[in-house]
Amino acid sequence: MSKSAANGEPIQLTRLPSGLTVVTERMERVETVSFGAYVASGARHELESENGVSHFLEHMAFKGTERRSAAAIAEEIEAVGGHINAYTAREQTAYYVKVLKEDTTLAVDIIGDILTHSSFDPEELERERGVILQEIGQANDTPDDIIFDRFQEAAFPSQPMGRPVLGTEEGIRSMPRATLMNYMRRHYAASNVVIAAAGALEHQRIVDLAQAHFADLPADPAPQAVAGAYHGGEFREARDLDQVHIVLGFPAVGYSDPDYYPILLLSTLLGGGMSSRLFQEIREKRGLVYSIYSFAQPYMDGGLFGVYAGTGESEAEELIPVTLDELRKVQVAVTEVELARARAQVKASLLMSLESTGSRCEQLARQLQVHGRVVPTAETVAKLTAVTTEDVVRAAARLFRAAPTLATMGPATRVPDLSAIVGQLAG
Repeated sequence: MSKSAANGEPIQLTRLPSGLTVVTERMERVETVSFGAYVASGARHELESENGVSHFLEHMAFKGTERRSAAAIAEEIEAVGGHINAYTAREQTAYYVKVLKEDTTLAVDIIGDILTHSSFDPEELERERGVILQEIGQANDTPDDIIFDRFQEAAFPSQPMGRPVLGTEEGIRSMPRATLMNYMRRHYAASNVVIAAAGALEHQRIVDLAQAHFADLPADPAPQAVAGAYHGGEFREARDLDQVHIVLGFPAVGYSDPDYYPILLLSTLLGGGMSSRLFQEIREKRGLVYSIYSFAQPYMDGGLFGVYAGTGESEAEELIPVTLDELRKVQVAVTEVELARARAQVKASLLMSLESTGSRCEQLARQLQVHGRVVPTAETVAKLTAVTTEDVVRAAARLFRAAPTLATMGPATRVPDLSAIVGQLAG
C-alpha cells in the first residue's frame, strides 16, 4: 500500500495492493460527502459487437444485486436524503452518490455492491433494455443532440471512437446478458477504477471502507483502448425540420498536449459566451441564429474542436461564410482584452466548481486517470495565465488548417459541401 500527502493535507491518495486507487479531499464547513467509483472505460473501449454495453451496464448497476433489489437501492439512499446517479462517456463510466456525512458507510456499501455483486436479473435486464431503446429513440428525435453523434462518427469512421455512447437500436435489442457480464469482468478491474470522495470525511476511513466493499473487483488488468484515428468527412441527413443543425469541426488535442490550454481559451473567446466572436457577429449583429457556440473536446490521445449552430434554411447560406470568416480572422489576431475575458471565464468556472463536493470528487478522479496525479489548482491557473495572444493565434492556425468534418441535419440544401468549405477556409 502506498500513500501520498501528510495526514494534515486536504487531499490524500492511497494506492492499494489490489491496484485500486483511493483519493479524497477533506472540505471544511460542509456537512456532506460525495463519493464515486470512476471506471476508466467507456464507449471507445467497446468492440463493434459490444457497442452500447458500457451504457447498458450503467443502467443495470441500479437494477439489483445479490442482496438488494432495484427498489431497495433507491429506497436506502433516499431514506437518508441522499442522491445516487451514474453516467457513461467515451472514456469513463462513473457511479456516484452524495449523502450527509453520517451516511458515508451506506454510500460506499451501495456503490461497492452494485459494482461487485450486480445480479443482472433477466427480467430487469429486459425491462431496462426497453428503457434504453426509448432513450435512443428520444435522442434520435432531438436533432440538436443526435447531430453530435453523427459528427463524431464522420470524424472517426468505422472505429470505437466514432460509435455512439448509447449504442444502436439493433445492437441493444440483440445484446445478450453474457456480453454485459463479460465486459464488466474485463474492464471493471481494480487497477482501472479510481475511488474518489470529497467533503466531511477522514481519508483512512474511506480507504478502509473501499478495501471492504470493493475487494471483489477483478485483479486482471483491463484491455487498452484502440487509438483514435481522425479522418474527417461529411454527414448529411435531410429532415423536415424548421431549423438546420450544423456542426463543423476539426481534429484537436488531448489533455497533455502543450496547446491544450491555448485551445481551451480559443474556444471560449471564439464561441464560449455572449461576448464571444461568433455570438456577437452571427447572432447579435446579423440575427442568423438562436444558438451558436464552439467546443473543445479533449481525449487521452487527441480531441475535437467544433462549432455548432442551429439556423433557418435561408439563413444557412449566409451563416457558413460568416463563420468561416471568423475562423480565418482568429488565425491572424487576438486582442489582449478578449483573451483576458476568456481567461477570466475559464478561471471563474474552475474555481466556482471547487465549491461543490461532487465536482471536486469528479475532478480528483479524472486528473488521476488522465495525468496519473492530482493537479493543483494553482498549477492550472498558472498555465491559463501563461497563455499569450500569440499562443491562441498559433493554436487556431493549427486547428483550422486541418481537414474539417461537417455534419448537418434538416433542410441543409444551402449549406456548402465539405470541399467548398475547405476552399473558403484556405481563401
